Amino acid sequence: MRSTSITTLPNRCAVWHSFPLMGAISLIEWLRTQCAEYRYDLGGVFRRDSTSAMWPLLATGPAELEAALGARGHLLPLPKESAALANVLEVSVVDFLLARLDGIDGAEVQRGSERGYPDLEIGGPAFGGGVFAIDVKAARRENAKKTRERGHEDEKTQSRITLYTGNTYFRHPDLHWPGCFRPFNEYAGHLDLILIYTLNPDSTHRVDDLELIVQEPWRIASKERSSTTREYIGAVEKIEDLRQGKGAFATPEAFYKYWRAYHFKVSPQVQKQYERALAAKMRELEQYKAAQQQRLL
Repeated sequence: MRSTSITTLPNRCAVWHSFPLMGAISLIEWLRTQCAEYRYDLGGVFRRDSTSAMWPLLATGPAELEAALGARGHLLPLPKESAALANVLEVSVVDFLLARLDGIDGAEVQRGSERGYPDLEIGGPAFGGGVFAIDVKAARRENAKKTRERGHEDEKTQSRITLYTGNTYFRHPDLHWPGCFRPFNEYAGHLDLILIYTLNPDSTHRVDDLELIVQEPWRIASKERSSTTREYIGAVEKIEDLRQGKGAFATPEAFYKYWRAYHFKVSPQVQKQYERALAAKMRELEQYKAAQQQRLL
């Protein structure tokens, strides 16, 4: 739940490369501007009542309100667990972008599902046409002790960021997979909006030094999976490499060649999804052929 936060640490946003598509350049510039203006404002989880509650509750500003809510037991900490906290951060940033997009003529937007791809579709005449996939990722910085031991320039994320699910929509980009708005190849471009934070376990807001980075996924890809048990394509771990777009591949062609040839496991469930998606594609092709023949008559 939303709450006011007194967090004042600055946010940073870096976009080091732009799409090779004219429509996408303006979208990247727009996202960079929004990232620079985003401020993390989640102070905790609001609790309606508590044994320490006192009424009325008066506050003259955000800081005083947060202090009063905390003192009266109305403010509970956000979760510390990485996946849960990532969901909170992602919702906050997507809500922020949706509010900004609402005021732009010619912008078309669609929000994704929690487990689908992407988190956000942005397109329309305002961004040069086409539809672009924006996926939001959150990653915790590894603990300060390890950073001090290696040096700040080698600062890493606690675990690899996941770029794509390798054995479904990425492996078969012309098929329409469950949880996706459209086939992967129908997008004019793909962007990752990465949220990197330091966990503050002693606070209710949990997040310090939030940094926003926007990159094309292939530029920050590694040659490693992000999970030993799931079929996920992983990003590089060094935060400076994420900022600079210094992944393992020199070109998008090299990235796609490597990961499309990777021997991902295919579970029975994924196989069934593939068969259904392929059957739907074949029906679509048959309908198209029939319509073309009808026109020729």
